[in-house]
Amino acid sequence: MSLVQYVILRKDLQTVLNWPLGALFAQACHASTAVLHLYKDDPNTVEYLANLDSMHKVVLQAPDMESLTALAQKLTENKIDHKMWIEMPENIPTCIAIKPYSKNDVKGFVQKFKLYS
Repeated sequence: MSLVQYVILRKDLQTVLNWPLGALFAQACHASTAVLHLYKDDPNTVEYLANLDSMHKVVLQAPDMESLTALAQKLTENKIDHKMWIEMPENIPTCIAIKPYSKNDVKGFVQKFKLYS
């Protein structure tokens, strides 16, 4: 099975709040690492990590905090394993990383988000 990990990062952190790119990259890395750790024994995660040179990630942009938190709620309601990264000590939701899934299992939840650019 071909697995993909989706990472959804708030675009307004860059465009409105003027966060530097390095800080944005760190948020995506934190969320991705955290979700892989949380679900390290899940069969999808084990398979995804079995071939490190073939990992497939897609980074998408959420326009703002409201859209990010709405996505997290929808994922939770539909039992899609994920991690919303909350930057501390500011307590700011910045990013969601979804556990590796088949693209077909999650595309309905993320298809409205654009590729991060």
